[in-house]
Amino acid sequence: MMHSSNKPYNISNFSPYFTMSYDSKRRFSSYWHQINEIITIGPDKILEVGVGSGFVRMYLMNKKIDVITLDILFELIPDIVGDVIRLPFKKNSFDAVSCCEVLEHMPYSMFIIALKELNRISKRHILLSIPDSTPVYRINLELPKLKPVKKLIPHPMPRSKYHNFDNEHFWEIGKKGYSLKKIKSDINLIGFEIVKTYRIFEYYYHRIFLLEKK
Repeated sequence: MMHSSNKPYNISNFSPYFTMSYDSKRRFSSYWHQINEIITIGPDKILEVGVGSGFVRMYLMNKKIDVITLDILFELIPDIVGDVIRLPFKKNSFDAVSCCEVLEHMPYSMFIIALKELNRISKRHILLSIPDSTPVYRINLELPKLKPVKKLIPHPMPRSKYHNFDNEHFWEIGKKGYSLKKIKSDINLIGFEIVKTYRIFEYYYHRIFLLEKK
């Protein structure tokens, strides 16, 4: 099913994406990083997998980027209703693809399939955001006449816990069996180079990956 990308985004009554508890101040920090990474790589045409509240799409469109949206939920009025593991596009259809806070909603075996699909349809870049539950300490120090210090310091002795499906996430980075090392290794095996990865300081539950096809 396809909708015109010129239609207004009149989906504010669809929960849970249109509540202040979802679009929190921290989540807007995540939106900022997604937008910044996309604008920095400078695509003319991008696929956004996972509509969410639609904020990122609307901002990028205002920056004159051609954004096509895909989501499995027709209620969110994506341009195309579809599944990330079976993307209805030809090879190299988009300059870049953004898929943020989506892939953890499927079993890890399907995550691998989805990454292969993203690799197939993107000419060059993939932007991912995936939950990271690895314990960290957040340091935010501001003193007069000194440069502010903002750091996320890994816990010296983190304890990995098993992830129990919570009706939302099948897995998260930092849980048993899903170490960051494993995620990076699988991403590389699929045919991506990890240009950068980092946890968002203001919302360190979200980890950004900027990938480039090898």
